[in-house]
Amino acid sequence: MHENEISQIVVNSCFKIHQKQRQTYLKLTGLKLGLLINFNVPLIKDGIQRIVNRL
Repeated sequence: MHENEISQIVVNSCFKIHQKQRQTYLKLTGLKLGLLINFNVPLIKDGIQRIVNRL
């Protein structure tokens, strides 16, 4: 199990495929929670998506 792990992927915009990629990454690593953050939005809180891995 990974207690503290951060993964960073930089893209120009967020699409549904990025959510699926993050879900797959969480499943493969056994991590339970991930964040997908889009910095290309007027309010940063609008660009944060929480992704949960239900094992």
